[in-house]
Amino acid sequence: MIERYKAKVQRLGLADKPHFRTDEPWPKTAAGDEKWRATLKTRILQDHAIYAAMIESVDQSVGRVMGKLDELGIADNTIIFFMSDNGGLATAEGQPTCNLPLRGGKGWLYEGGVREPMIIKWPGAVKAGSVCEAPVISTDFYPTMLEMAGLPPRPAQHVDGESMVPLLKGTGGQKRKAIYWHYPHYSNQGGKPGGAVRAGDFKLIEFYEDGQVELYNLRADLGEQHDLAAEMPEKAAELRRMLREWREEVGAVMPQPNPNWKD
Repeated sequence: MIERYKAKVQRLGLADKPHFRTDEPWPKTAAGDEKWRATLKTRILQDHAIYAAMIESVDQSVGRVMGKLDELGIADNTIIFFMSDNGGLATAEGQPTCNLPLRGGKGWLYEGGVREPMIIKWPGAVKAGSVCEAPVISTDFYPTMLEMAGLPPRPAQHVDGESMVPLLKGTGGQKRKAIYWHYPHYSNQGGKPGGAVRAGDFKLIEFYEDGQVELYNLRADLGEQHDLAAEMPEKAAELRRMLREWREEVGAVMPQPNPNWKD
């Protein structure tokens, strides 16, 4: 499978691009670091043969699961959730993909790291091919599945998760005012400790190292290129307060300063 994708890349004339790779590591020499660093900041191609082969393998595996459900005669009585746990790996470790127009990727709080497509198949309840634009989050899975199964919610367990059933059936929306993220550590993709909150069209990111915040209007600026924190200080303060109150409410663990750190 990998060889087939390598051949395709060759046919497309991409093999000689400076950022092309198949299974070899990125250059480690000091002389090449800056060249690669500059190139990877503007990566816009999806030409990684191994990554493409892995995605195809996932597609095939999903197909086998669907086929087995049909074979067992339980496809019409089975609910399927399909979702990624993060955005595409686009900022380090080989940069095998591109999330444009979204900024960043796996390990970051920008939309390229936290926004993923999701598919739910619920025979007899959700119209095939229907699309819902409302943002949800993976903590919503548990309360959603409870309601699908006819069970009562368990708020002490799913905390701030909220059932997606009204969205799926088209009977209403969710009640919460915001969605929150908490990422209190460094990532091997380059991301830093921080948290984020999205309320309506606005999203605020707080960086725990220095307390700096960034504010974006996702409807007008999906790529998060125009930081509005200085232009809209009241909105930034409002969302920052919401984020901090949420952390206290859910008992989020914060990173602790390293006493041995020296600048």
